[in-house]
Amino acid sequence: MEEATRSTTSVQSESRMFNGVEKDCPSPTEKLARKESLKVQKQNYRQEKKRAAKELSSALKDPSVVIMSNWLKIRGYLKGWTKLWCALKPGVLLIYKTPKTDHWVGTILLNACKLIERPSKKDGFCFKLYHPLDKSIWAVKGPKGENVGSITQPLPSNYLIFRATSESDGRCWMDALELALSCSSLYKLTAKTGKEGDISISESPQILHLLQSSPLTDTELQELHEASLLCNHHMEHDAFSDKSERETHDDWDTSANDNGGRLTEESDIEQLDEMPPAPQATAYVEQSAEEMAEAGEASQVETVSDENKGLIWGLLKQLRPGMDLSKVVLPTFILEPRSFLDKLSDYYYHADLLSQAALEDSAYGRIKQVLRWYLSGFYKKPKGLKKPYNPILGETFRCCWLHPQTDSCTFYIAEQVSHHPPISAFYVCNRKDGFCISGSILAKSKFYGNSLSAILEGKARLLFMSREEEYVITMPYAHCKGILYGTMTLELGGKITIECEKTKCLAELEFKLKPFLGGSGSVNQVSGKIFLGEELMATVDGHWDSEVFIQERRSGQQETLWNPTPDIRSRRLKRQVVQLDQQGEFESERLWQHVTRAIMERDQVKATQEKFVLEDAQRQGARERGDKAWIPQLFQLDPITSEWTYRHMDTRPWDPEVCLVQFEKDRVIQTHEKSLRQPNGISFSHNWASQRKAQVNGKHRKASSQPSTCSQNTESSGSTPEPAHESSDNEDFSNQCARCSKEKNDFALIEASITSIQKTQQDIQKNLVTLSRQLSHQRATEDSLSLTGRHCLILCVLLLSQLLLNYVFT
Repeated sequence: MEEATRSTTSVQSESRMFNGVEKDCPSPTEKLARKESLKVQKQNYRQEKKRAAKELSSALKDPSVVIMSNWLKIRGYLKGWTKLWCALKPGVLLIYKTPKTDHWVGTILLNACKLIERPSKKDGFCFKLYHPLDKSIWAVKGPKGENVGSITQPLPSNYLIFRATSESDGRCWMDALELALSCSSLYKLTAKTGKEGDISISESPQILHLLQSSPLTDTELQELHEASLLCNHHMEHDAFSDKSERETHDDWDTSANDNGGRLTEESDIEQLDEMPPAPQATAYVEQSAEEMAEAGEASQVETVSDENKGLIWGLLKQLRPGMDLSKVVLPTFILEPRSFLDKLSDYYYHADLLSQAALEDSAYGRIKQVLRWYLSGFYKKPKGLKKPYNPILGETFRCCWLHPQTDSCTFYIAEQVSHHPPISAFYVCNRKDGFCISGSILAKSKFYGNSLSAILEGKARLLFMSREEEYVITMPYAHCKGILYGTMTLELGGKITIECEKTKCLAELEFKLKPFLGGSGSVNQVSGKIFLGEELMATVDGHWDSEVFIQERRSGQQETLWNPTPDIRSRRLKRQVVQLDQQGEFESERLWQHVTRAIMERDQVKATQEKFVLEDAQRQGARERGDKAWIPQLFQLDPITSEWTYRHMDTRPWDPEVCLVQFEKDRVIQTHEKSLRQPNGISFSHNWASQRKAQVNGKHRKASSQPSTCSQNTESSGSTPEPAHESSDNEDFSNQCARCSKEKNDFALIEASITSIQKTQQDIQKNLVTLSRQLSHQRATEDSLSLTGRHCLILCVLLLSQLLLNYVFT
């Protein structure tokens, strides 16, 4: 019996040894401790999952956590290119339709991707993200939990081909993507430090990026890479859960870096691009500083020193009352250190008021908003009695203002088109917000003994493009008094009008000079009325450099129309200018730089000398031209209206389906648009085509919930394309299904029919216009002629012929 017991114990011991467990049976206390330990482990497991999800969500949703963002062309299954906004974040590449990130298209998971440089015969730089095992590279949901993204052409599931506008931009994207691929825990770093701006790069709006931003340099990317690797050693947890996965990831990076981190792929035959190359716009920077006086009479008073009084008396000896001062050389101490072309731009620091006016539904609401904008251009003024430079013939000036609310830009271009008489032409445009302003100013100066006036003759025409409404605007004059005796003071005076012929709206304003016995409250007064047709709608009263009130005639209520409070001044638009070294020789700031520097250094002798050099060069140029007329570079004289207009004016309403962004290059304001050409050479309405495409994609989504190469946005995958294997490097049309081919042919037939109908309508319209002109001309010439016998004979023959034809055919 004892031997049997020993045998059983020995077998159990051997069994435990064979199983690798040399342990006695656990007691109830040990079981309870093990259960508690497992509970703690599960709790830690859930916390780790939440932490990882929170870190990734923070990296996805935080707008400050962006490694790089810009427009890229992305190639679809049908070899068509779509321009989409790509935002590279740690671990993911987010794709949107616009920079506002409202319309999500798809999310690429970079930890499953390889990066390849892809040679191309066309302009730009191509690269490719792909999965080596032909697995999907797309995330199932969007950054905000979206299930379905914006409708675009079908995109491949296991790869994407990108095209940058230039090789430098493409190299920057390659470096940034390699950084995101190699740093597995970069999203943790950015989630913790992104808000502090340590290594994250903010995503800028499209227009701001076009005007003043540039891609990350190799040095900046290397610093970002080193910073992420340095902080990676201090992380408590790695993105990979075990050692084997880390080793696999390291091996993957090593194999990728054997060829310098980039592989190559044979080029294929490129198809027609849907999107034109990105524009090469002028680089603008925010203006650093500007001089602006406070409101009130004190800022408009100049105390002349004894030294300068002698210069004024010497100047006054040459003048006679009523004399035009345009040919008189003024002393430099009364000059404001900027050109008159620059000063005319003071009216557009609140151009966002015009953006709001274009959205007003009622005509009365629009003219009120236009009047508010008009008043916003006067409070910005220098301290004392200052006069800007008289522009040199051919001088130009350009600047712009960014609109953060609408992600648009207001561009300003001005040129001195005539010297005798001095005429300054200007053009302001913001097509996206729907307004432009064109005009010219003839500056005249009159001397009256103890005072002089600067009269600005001319009109500005404000056009709301989508409404085809034009507002004609005039300007007040500047009056300086106290030259011989008293205090030298500068004021505004005269009556101005803002009139729209289409809506019959009229605003009248009167700028009042200070009366002889008036107090400080009577300085800078303005009053006016607003009419809608013959009806008086409101009255306006106040001070043009401070608060202006409007009183409605119907309701009797009074409200503030305009008040440049410190808060309003701080929220005005920021002006962007061109750097001095990038300006042309005849641009204002560069042309007058030596005079401006001397004035700022209070060296009046040197300022006078530098000013004389410019004026003498202008006189020499006039002698060389002789009787030959000066031809402006940017503006032309309209022979019908006798007004100066911008040569590159574009007053078409903004079409968001076609227009991408407005920009300026070489003083030419232009719009970057989508190319509407199709591979079959047929042009059609993009809006109609997009609606049709949306309907087709919608039918595909409803037809089946299974993966399909024709539909990208399914219920199961959101905007993620379903797997479709790449048959060769050329990626030909073998993936296109028969239904897509049939619908493409149907599109072509419909487009051809629409094109033919549109052409016929245009021909009919032209013929009607020609006939109308001929009839009007014939009527004008025949009004003075009597009906002769010959005419009567011809009419009788025609009537008989008509009767004969009716008899034969009836």
